[in-house]
Amino acid sequence: MSEMTTEILEESLGKTVLVRLRGGRSIRGRLKGFDQHLNLVLEETEDMTNKEKVRKLGTIIVRGDNVVIVSPPR
Repeated sequence: MSEMTTEILEESLGKTVLVRLRGGRSIRGRLKGFDQHLNLVLEETEDMTNKEKVRKLGTIIVRGDNVVIVSPPR
């Protein structure tokens, strides 16, 4: 993981991020933590894949090799 990626993720701690996963799934949650493998801990997470039916997932761990994009908060 690059130094710039680490900086962006550190700035995003405690904020809501949108994560695109392999297979086309999208989740949104508050970034609680991460590691050098891009494993993510997200709180208050929601599955945003189907915009008409958003599912609440709570606190989850996302394995880094499933992460395609992490969009920082706006």
